[in-house]
Parts: sequence; C-alpha cells; structure tokens
Amino acid sequence: MADSLILWDIDGTLVNMDNAGERALLTSIKELYARDLGEKLPVDLKGRTDTSIARDLLAFLGVADGPEEVTRFTSTYLSHLPTSMPAGKARVLAGIHNALEAIHAHPEIHQALLTGNLEAGAKLKLSYLDLWKYFEFGAFADDSHLRNELGPFALARAMEKLGITFPPERVWIIGDTPHDIACGKAIGAKTIAVATGSFAIAELSALNPTHTFADLSDTQALLGVIL
Repeated sequence: MADSLILWDIDGTLVNMDNAGERALLTSIKELYARDLGEKLPVDLKGRTDTSIARDLLAFLGVADGPEEVTRFTSTYLSHLPTSMPAGKARVLAGIHNALEAIHAHPEIHQALLTGNLEAGAKLKLSYLDLWKYFEFGAFADDSHLRNELGPFALARAMEKLGITFPPERVWIIGDTPHDIACGKAIGAKTIAVATGSFAIAELSALNPTHTFADLSDTQALLGVIL
C-alpha cells in the first residue's frame, strides 16, 4: 500500500482550548491599543488563520495593518497565550489520543499539521496538552494568511522531511470547519470533517467532504476510512 499523509487541524479538531486564544487576543488589544472589547471579539475566529484574524481586528480598531503592525500584534498575542490557557479548561477532544497513537504506530501513515495557528501558537497549545510530540512538521499561518494556500506548504515540507511526494488521493485533511474542507479541495486532497467544533454534521456534510464523523472516538472507523 502506498503511504498516506494526514494533515490535522488543531482547534475544534484535536483540542478545545476553551477560548484561550480569544482571551489572549483581548488582552493584547488592551495592552497595545487601550481598547476594552469585553469578553467577545468582533470577528469570526472559526477555521481562520491567526494572521487573517489579526488583520481584521486591526481594521476594526482603525489601526493600519501593515506587516510590522501585524507582527507586533501577533507577537503580543503569543506572549499572552501561556497565561490564558490555564485560565480555562482546555482539553483533548474525544478519541484523539487513541487516533494519534494509532496513526503514529502505522508504518504507512504519516501525520502533520495544517492549521490556521501561527507555528509558535500551535506549539504552545499542543505542548500544553502533550500532543506536540506527534507532529514533525506542518503548515501554519506564518506561511500565508489565506488558509487555502497552506496545503502546498504542507506537501513541500512532507517532501523535505519524509522524502515522499504524496499524490492528492493519498492526502487527508481532517478538520471541523468549512475552511478545512475548502483547503483540502484546493489541493485535490480527501477531507474528513468532524463535528467537534462549532459546526453540526449536517452543515459539514452539505459541503461534500469525503467523510464526516460526529467525533473521532472510534479509531478503527477513522483508520478504515483512511485505509
């Protein structure tokens, strides 16, 4: 059997960070721009890249969103993330430990990340919940603010790290939002949608992913789809 590559989303797919990222962003806005937005951000976060979110927030605040200001904002966000995570009840989602272990143990399946998080943010979140060890590489918001552009970065790193060129039919993107499905389709990959985030199974199924799960608690069912 030819090797397969699994590209995992993070928030709502692997973990629920209990709004740690939102808290860190709100604290950053207070610190940098002296604006108190309460407990809720005025932009949609679901499935989007950190850099895209930062641009939208700066526009809302009336701050010029040049590259230097985006970097200043996101760096401040990353500095607050370590203290915002313990303030909530972050958790690994159902079945994820078993799924990651099973894929890690399988000689013909490789796994990496394809996420809207900045790489440093991804490492902070997954290290906090002891999952970072499963991922050798990935594609992140550092690569592009457009999620649909992240797939080629992941495939290039797979070639660099593993020495394997994965054809689209051997690539699986697993995520919990329409953005995950769209970025998989953008590279011709197969997609697994999981309803462990903010979108219901019916909403995800309507976008025609390759497969949809309510959650990933059944490891054998997940492997059955991939294999």
